[in-house]
Amino acid sequence: MKHTVKPADSLWRDSARRLLKNKLAVVGGSVVLILVLIAIFAPLLAPYSYAEADFTETFSPPGGRFLLGADFLGRDMLSRLLYGTRISLTVGTLGALFAFVIGVLYGTISGYFGGRVDNAMMRVVDVLYAFPSLLFIILLMVVFKTSFGAGGEATRGPFVMAVASLDRFLGGMLFILIGISLTSWIGIARLSRGMALSLREMEFIQSAKALGAGHWRTIVRHMAPNLLGPIIVNVVLAVPSFIATEAFLSFIGLGVDPPTPSWGAMIQDGIRAMRSHPHLAIYPGIALAITMLSFAFLGDGLRDALDPRLKQ
Repeated sequence: MKHTVKPADSLWRDSARRLLKNKLAVVGGSVVLILVLIAIFAPLLAPYSYAEADFTETFSPPGGRFLLGADFLGRDMLSRLLYGTRISLTVGTLGALFAFVIGVLYGTISGYFGGRVDNAMMRVVDVLYAFPSLLFIILLMVVFKTSFGAGGEATRGPFVMAVASLDRFLGGMLFILIGISLTSWIGIARLSRGMALSLREMEFIQSAKALGAGHWRTIVRHMAPNLLGPIIVNVVLAVPSFIATEAFLSFIGLGVDPPTPSWGAMIQDGIRAMRSHPHLAIYPGIALAITMLSFAFLGDGLRDALDPRLKQ
């Protein structure tokens, strides 16, 4: 009698099954999905324009014409919260993307070649790692804002004008993304390098070299895929820090340009009238906390799901 052997589940399918059993991870992932949909369809969901001011409704309380009230300029809080989702998720996801691509490539190349190449590349990482990331981003933001935002049109070169126009088109996010991108990859690079150092001595890597695979083919086809699990977890767990960085920069006035809504800028505006109109700071604070917690829950769930030691 011929027996049919059932093929074993792949790592990713088995990890997905364990992830779905984690209730907090499912809740976090569901909230993240909802936030993504809100960011995409914000123009359809928002009842008013985020920049539309009605001075007759200044500091309007929740429940009237505006469901969540109005700010000090009479702008709808709900509309600004919905559009603010775009800013937070854009900064968080693009920061994570840059961290993933640059960090994995840099760290994997460093660990794969080792020796002098590894030593030189890691000294660069050590220097950047020793400098406080937030302070580095603040300094970059000050330099960018003063270099590309000061002076008349006649004194600017074509490159400066083009960059300034792109920044205005993005609502002031361009320099935030540049600052986060220059610092977000460092931790991922160190993690990738450590894993690559151990992987390069394994049999399947040595076999690929023996069969004539070049360096880049070995790195891209054989080494990098084996780094994805832990790297993805760390990237997802880093998203809240990117969102918090953007909120903090907007809070201190170095973030997006008004009237582009940012939860950090909304909190800063709300604090000025905290005693009389606390909802102006409470609503964006709740939105920021929910977003960061959702990514944290999802990241913890991915870490547990991709950990082979937890396989049952």
